[in-house]
Amino acid sequence: MRTLDKTNREIASFLSSIKYDDFTTTYPTAGRGRSMNELYNEFNSVIRKFREIRAEKEANYHYFRTIVQHVAIGLVTFNKLGEIQIVNSAAKKLMGVESLNSIFELSKVSPKLVESLVKLKTGGSALIELTNEGTRTQLSIYVIELVLRGEEFKLVSIQNIQSELEEKEMDAWQNLIRVLTHEIMNSVTPLSSLASTVEVNLVDNIEDNVPIEKEELEDIYLAVQTIKRRSEGLIRFVSDFRNLTRIPEPKIHEVEIRKVIDHIKVLLAHDMLTRGIEFVVKINPKDLKIHVDKELIDQVLINLIQNAMHALEDKEGDKMIIVNAYVNEYGRPTMKIRDNGSGIDEEALGKIFIPFFTTKKQGSGIGLSLSKQIMRKHGGAITVRSVLKEGTEFTLRF
Repeated sequence: MRTLDKTNREIASFLSSIKYDDFTTTYPTAGRGRSMNELYNEFNSVIRKFREIRAEKEANYHYFRTIVQHVAIGLVTFNKLGEIQIVNSAAKKLMGVESLNSIFELSKVSPKLVESLVKLKTGGSALIELTNEGTRTQLSIYVIELVLRGEEFKLVSIQNIQSELEEKEMDAWQNLIRVLTHEIMNSVTPLSSLASTVEVNLVDNIEDNVPIEKEELEDIYLAVQTIKRRSEGLIRFVSDFRNLTRIPEPKIHEVEIRKVIDHIKVLLAHDMLTRGIEFVVKINPKDLKIHVDKELIDQVLINLIQNAMHALEDKEGDKMIIVNAYVNEYGRPTMKIRDNGSGIDEEALGKIFIPFFTTKKQGSGIGLSLSKQIMRKHGGAITVRSVLKEGTEFTLRF
């Protein structure tokens, strides 16, 4: 009985060591009798295995921690209370802090950064501008939500995209200047030529002291009318350009997508009917809501749907515009506007968001540029894909 009690105590002690991760104990394997020696030998084998597992875990932990600390992308993890679990060297450098225990300590760096970290859900991203010692930095942050042992965490990646933005900005300016130069020269060159012709005719009459014939006056009048029309066109062009820089800040409200689409459907119903276009709306869930400035989003949708209608002008057979609204895999409301029209070629597809670039004969080339700016002001995005002779699809992510 005494031996049995001792054995039970040894087993209890062994199990307690396992429970509390204490693998320092070593059991004697000689002089205790055959059965006890075998039991102790097995205890030692189990403890030895646990030591190996712990050593491997610690090695992996230090390995991954070293990788996290040395990777060039900033990484931060924090719980629902904002308490930091991991913050690597790159993140501290990008945010200009030496240490960090809570994300709310970043309020001194940028209140907008803290607000974004708190509000963003899985798949959410934001651009944050920081200024440190006179140097401007554009940070791109991306968030993923995780659950570990029942506790919710956020994993945030942070990248400095200032140089990429500057390069893109330079490309955008070059493209814009190219388009502006093309548009202005197309108007100014014939104006200059016409004005020179009128000038030569008038100078001849003045120098020869010859009265201007009625026919010549009519030609001059037509020339002046043409100059006036083209000048007015230039004024409208400049006005459109100015409007690109005057988009108001969105006044955000919760609205039902169905109500937004129904309003636009009524607005464009007559045009669609006369053109023989079928307008299909799919919304899932039916009461799907978005937080937007309704007037600005109306402007985006009207522009996209009218573009789709223009794309169907020369199509024979069935003409369709399909609006599909749903929640994507990241939990973000998404809307697709698709037509089965002529499609857009690859070269034009890369330029359609550039101000004043247009594939339409009577287009101004500002609609898609405005739409892109409006979506950005909502913290969303607009993308496009197209296949020639099959159609075009615009995607709005809110």
